[in-house]
Amino acid sequence: MDMSLNTKCVQAGYTPGNGEPRQIPIIQSTTFKYDTSEEMGALFDLQKSGYFYTRLQNPTNDMVAAKIAALEGGKAAMLTSSGQAANFFALFNVCEAGSHIVASSSIYGGTFNLISTTFRKMGVDVTFVSPDASEEELNKAFQRNTRAMFGETIANPALTVLDIEKFAKVAHAHNVPLIVDNTFPTPVNCRPIEWGADIVTHSTTKYMDGHGSCVGGAIVDAGNFDWMAHADMFPGLATPDESYHGIVYAEQFGKEGAFITKATTQLMRDFGCIQAPMHAFILNLGLESLHVRMPRHVENGQAVAEFLEASDKVVSVNYPTLKSNKYYELAKKYLPNGGCGVVSFELKGGRQAAEKFMKALKLCAIETHVADARSCCLNPATSTHRQLTDEQLAAAGIPAGLIRISCGLEDKNDLIADLKQALESI
Repeated sequence: MDMSLNTKCVQAGYTPGNGEPRQIPIIQSTTFKYDTSEEMGALFDLQKSGYFYTRLQNPTNDMVAAKIAALEGGKAAMLTSSGQAANFFALFNVCEAGSHIVASSSIYGGTFNLISTTFRKMGVDVTFVSPDASEEELNKAFQRNTRAMFGETIANPALTVLDIEKFAKVAHAHNVPLIVDNTFPTPVNCRPIEWGADIVTHSTTKYMDGHGSCVGGAIVDAGNFDWMAHADMFPGLATPDESYHGIVYAEQFGKEGAFITKATTQLMRDFGCIQAPMHAFILNLGLESLHVRMPRHVENGQAVAEFLEASDKVVSVNYPTLKSNKYYELAKKYLPNGGCGVVSFELKGGRQAAEKFMKALKLCAIETHVADARSCCLNPATSTHRQLTDEQLAAAGIPAGLIRISCGLEDKNDLIADLKQALESI
């Protein structure tokens, strides 16, 4: 049965049999018992599907991963312990010492550091490109050893919108996969695979969970990239893995299963960044209402952005679906139903104004979190970036008066009223 995305949020990933639990079961066990060594051996040889140790796979996790794959239109998926782990696995699954990555410069700071610093320590180089770069400029960034291209649909916290179709075209011209972090829009508002992305990642900690309950991540494979066609570029997928019985993932599991199988049997085995089954269960509760929650986040984000843009105490507002935003046309193309509930804006009066504004907030909590059912707010100059001077902040594109608000599920009029009284305190 071909279900709509709304129905997939509720039903996909798990279909109970007669007399079985209606809700997905929590398989809170580290290990699984078998009657014979031969049966377990068949699992280790990947001749049969099943479970033997939760560090690699767990039934509860696989049910939730299957739902996320269905939502994104992918063929296979896996859960990880965090969104950071998801991006690390997705990139390292196709890279090794001597490889090179082309990545958008407008991405989450933690991911930027992962690629720019940690990957370099592992012998993987990177070239960062502007999300606004032309095809010609993007092409120039590629090298003979480039093995992946990476970007975020809506960057956190810059809120730039990635031209997925353009990035996919360039990536494929150089025979490498495009990996897109789709955390902020979720598959409710954008499905990068439909625009040419090969691998999609998520920090499920954000809107997918939606309630600030559990840290987690997910990787979805579109199942379209032909690893064997470029075997010399992707030896980890197209040549024998001596650490796992000499298996050739792309041969045994094809385009639709090779990537996730390798990431599971090799990377999850060695790094162990598994998501707890209890966390996967809670994540699924969030997914069941994702299609209901995202429109409210968007409605609140748009209303707050428009209110702030009209305020004489605000220098500028950054929200992709404002008509004044430089990414408005791209947002109409990729995010016709809106993007997310995160808005950033700069106050007149800099650091002092920001401090007064933050102290006056009553409804919006001061947190480092975003994409929660409850609205939260942050001034980087006095929190995450407090070690920088005003001059250093300006040079980094984070003025001292910058505020980021993540609009939750409250009534938009109450949110605006809270912002209004906080602005009046300046």
